[in-house]
Amino acid sequence: MTSGTVPALADCFIPRPQTGPGSLDALAPGQWLALTTSFARPKQEQDWPGGTGKTQLAVHLARTWRQVNQNGLLVWLTAATRDSVLSGYVQASLDRAGMLTADDAETVASRFLTWLAETKQPWLVVLDGVADPADLDGLWPDGKAGHVLLTASGDAAMRGSRNPLVFPVGAFSPYEALTYLTARLSADSDQRPGAVDLVQDLGCDPLALAQASATIASSGVNCRDYRDIFARRRDQIAEATGAQPAAKAVTWTLAVECADELAPGGAAQLCLGLAVLLGCHGIPETVLSTSAAAEFVAGPGASVADSGRARAALLSLRRTGLLAIDPGSGGQLVRVHPAVQAGVRSAMPDSMRDKAARAAADALLQAWPDEAERSPLACALRACAESLGAAADDLLWAGGSHQVLFRAGQSLDAARLTGPALRHWRAIADTSERVLGKSHPDTLLAGTRLASATLSAGHSAEAVTLYQRILDAQAGELDPDHPSAVAARADFGSALLNMGQPGEAIAILADALAAGERHRGPGAVDTLAIQDTLVSAYQANEQHQDAIRMATSTLAERERSQGPDHPRALASRRSLARAYLAAGRAKDAITHSRQALEGAERALGPDHADTVDSVSALASAYHSARRLKDAIRLYERAVSDRERVQGPDDPDTIGAHGNLASAYHSAGRMASAVELYERTRADCQRVLGQDHPDTLAARANLAHAYYAMGRLTEASKLLESALADCARVLPPGDPLTVAVRESLDAVSRG
Repeated sequence: MTSGTVPALADCFIPRPQTGPGSLDALAPGQWLALTTSFARPKQEQDWPGGTGKTQLAVHLARTWRQVNQNGLLVWLTAATRDSVLSGYVQASLDRAGMLTADDAETVASRFLTWLAETKQPWLVVLDGVADPADLDGLWPDGKAGHVLLTASGDAAMRGSRNPLVFPVGAFSPYEALTYLTARLSADSDQRPGAVDLVQDLGCDPLALAQASATIASSGVNCRDYRDIFARRRDQIAEATGAQPAAKAVTWTLAVECADELAPGGAAQLCLGLAVLLGCHGIPETVLSTSAAAEFVAGPGASVADSGRARAALLSLRRTGLLAIDPGSGGQLVRVHPAVQAGVRSAMPDSMRDKAARAAADALLQAWPDEAERSPLACALRACAESLGAAADDLLWAGGSHQVLFRAGQSLDAARLTGPALRHWRAIADTSERVLGKSHPDTLLAGTRLASATLSAGHSAEAVTLYQRILDAQAGELDPDHPSAVAARADFGSALLNMGQPGEAIAILADALAAGERHRGPGAVDTLAIQDTLVSAYQANEQHQDAIRMATSTLAERERSQGPDHPRALASRRSLARAYLAAGRAKDAITHSRQALEGAERALGPDHADTVDSVSALASAYHSARRLKDAIRLYERAVSDRERVQGPDDPDTIGAHGNLASAYHSAGRMASAVELYERTRADCQRVLGQDHPDTLAARANLAHAYYAMGRLTEASKLLESALADCARVLPPGDPLTVAVRESLDAVSRG
């Protein structure tokens, strides 16, 4: 199985028998290999990093590994950003298991890395283009069954990795260079005269040779003629800069001139200008096929329908070696080499860069799909948006922020990339305040998005502070009943609830609800969402009757407006069942849980996540009512359903095992209970980690079972270790810590 888009091998690729790293078969089990840029030669003017063929060698090594390990897992990741690495792991998890949970990307990635560490199946993870080792904190793969192959421009990117075998990749050997050049010119042997001298002039540089050979093949000159042209251009650049330029600083300029001859009118340069702003790790070709791109490249009034000139420009750039077009899982990808990107950006006039940045932003928006934010296409678009934002500086903020900046953040949110989303929104909020001012609508919106991302990342206290700041800023700008002001108060209430302050949350949410009903009416979708949060706040504050009243009202309104089998109506019924259960009214909880399950089975089918949740909810209601036979039957079904739908390592599946163990415990089936408790503890520790609250709770539950069986010494040791870990990782007074301490006291007395 292969996950991720492996770039295509270049035309006439050679495996570099004299300067390459050899085969991965020579590595010891679990060994890493890092391909880095060689700095053996003196640095020259405009000698941008890369261009030695590290990615091409990685492609060759990965393909060779795949031929030997046909049953293994090959994962190719673009490692330029944390977003791309996390997205790659999420896709690999989906490709491997055939299913994906609603967990955040960090959780899915952690679970996949745990699988890599434990599996005996051969695997290879390629991390292409590692830029900042901090992007891979907690994301380095490891395991005895696999290998890690990474490419990076410098050794600094190796920090955090597990002592890889570092192989500096430099220029071709003279033999390799000549072999490559003559193969590229095999269609016309008359172009080969002067090849030996040209190889020497270009310093055997792989990128310079690729561009020179493409230009020669496309223009009809021979190597001797090209040497003369190259020498004149090198002298011109040296005279202008005062220093001798690197070979690739010369060859790309000659390639651009050749591309312009193939696609006259300057369209090639404009198309290349767009591409270098959008990044070098894979631009969806659909972006360069939009009307915005066509109008920039082909002139005002051009559209997708008459974008032939833009397409011709793109192909001319491909033909002259300035970019590559590879097949990808989400469509064709345009790749620009980082050295070409650096060269073009450095030479691009400010006026052209300004227009290109606006056109690129418009093109991204036009190409962005409405959904599928976890898809490879969305990941590529986010990478393009990040590259554009870094290259354009404040150009996208003239007259207000460009919508693509917010669209990229919304995509990160929807893909549940909590860490990258938080960094993105923090940067957008800071820039908006600096450029547009504190009271600008875009600044207020960016602040709201930042607060929401902060809350999603689990930083409740910081989110509360941010929401309070937003409310203060809105006070002088918006009417209290304005939808944005109401939404901010509702989010503020949610943050307070997550922070463990349900009383304060209730006051804020009730105020937001009243304002929402005045502006939108009691049945509006936004108003009902506030009611959902208010139900949770009432329950957390043990105001059970208020929770039941609000949940009943919400359910009635949803059934009236959306129908009884609508997913949100079914969710409201489950919420009402939970409110009844918390109030000790098990009979009512059973009635509503059963109706929710029947509706979910009817409307959503047995494998839908809401249906599986409904099974668990009804089992819990039966358990509370001491109807243990019914509870065990449904808990067993929940375990089977979750293993089938979500996989054995999903936290919900692990929790289902724990719930079934508890039911066995209540029914006196202690052998079965202990077996499941032990499995649950082991799974929690393996998947969630030693210090996760669920792991600590699983240890305490197992101790209770040991205590019930008279195994007091084992129970005491488990509770003592659990209490020590609770005190270390949980805040003072946490309910779990209190419960573990009380259990230990009971065992000590027993």
